[in-house]
Amino acid sequence: MSESLMRTRLYQWHVDHGGRMVPFAGWEMPVQYAAGPIEEHQVTRRSAGLFDIDHMGQLSLTGLDAERFLNRLVTWDITQMAEYEAHYALMCYETGGIVDDVFIYNLPDQWFVVVNADNLTKDYDWMIAQAGGYEVTLKDVSVDTYMLALQGPHAIDLLQPLTPANLVDLPRFTALKAEVDGVKTLIGRTGYTGEDGVELFFPADKALHLWERILAAGAETGLEVQPIGLAARDSLRFEPSFPLYGHEINANITPLEANLGWACSFNTDFIGRAALLEQKAQGLTKKLIGFELIDKGVPRQGYPVANEQGQAMGEVVTGLYAPTVDKYCGHAFVPPEYAKPGTPLQIIIRDKPKQAVVVKRPFYKPAYRS
Repeated sequence: MSESLMRTRLYQWHVDHGGRMVPFAGWEMPVQYAAGPIEEHQVTRRSAGLFDIDHMGQLSLTGLDAERFLNRLVTWDITQMAEYEAHYALMCYETGGIVDDVFIYNLPDQWFVVVNADNLTKDYDWMIAQAGGYEVTLKDVSVDTYMLALQGPHAIDLLQPLTPANLVDLPRFTALKAEVDGVKTLIGRTGYTGEDGVELFFPADKALHLWERILAAGAETGLEVQPIGLAARDSLRFEPSFPLYGHEINANITPLEANLGWACSFNTDFIGRAALLEQKAQGLTKKLIGFELIDKGVPRQGYPVANEQGQAMGEVVTGLYAPTVDKYCGHAFVPPEYAKPGTPLQIIIRDKPKQAVVVKRPFYKPAYRS
């Protein structure tokens, strides 16, 4: 394994407990444990999974113009966010292409922004380049801040005995500050699996303590919880159709093409707004769709997508086995006229056409959203 890869503070724990380590976004991360990705996926859906996601970046914005500056950078109108509210948003280039997708927390003393691991340096540099004329301080706090996610229908039940905070009444997409087993923590009722749960931000030197304490809470409460690797993390975010940078979104894809127009507040003057309004007026030339394979095969990123006549018209951006629905599914960009559910497609797998059909997204809708 390359010495240039970074490691989280839980690296040795992962190795000692059967984690198979692989390169990911510049980090050496566990792709799976002994149980395997299918079981890790299923335990998160039925009970709870614990994720080491400290490879992700965290940025703090403070200063007189912090809100005004961030509102210019992101597609969501953050002036509408109440204190301790959290929201998904995008940062766009002037072209409308996506710099990154982020999660924003409105905290009393700062705006706290979570960014993708591979994009941390790029995001920071891009944000600094836009800061001229604003009284704002942007600080990368990733090294000192540890990030875990506890996700699943029993996540709150597992964590509640470890904190005096009332997590049951903490609404989705809000946060609070409290101690978790004596460690000062920002608890966000957020996550990226489609399930209920929390994301935890706390001092990095407490990583092993809280990781092991949360896993031990499983035995104490009688609730199932397991560590979850990258493979299950990908299938868990894919089934509810959450985008992943480098797949469904990138600098050459706009929020409108990626079905993320809901995350854009066009009443604000965010960077890229004019290009998106122009695209909306002219009409899209490509659109993100979900599909299911009818024939046997495994769709992979980059595989061509063709119409019934065999004419290539797009490509797969995510493709894998979706355990909860027990089907091989994918996301792809195709011309809008092929985006209607029920439309037949061909996925070209190793030069052989495999029959597929456009289906309604998401593939999976969790029970708590019903």
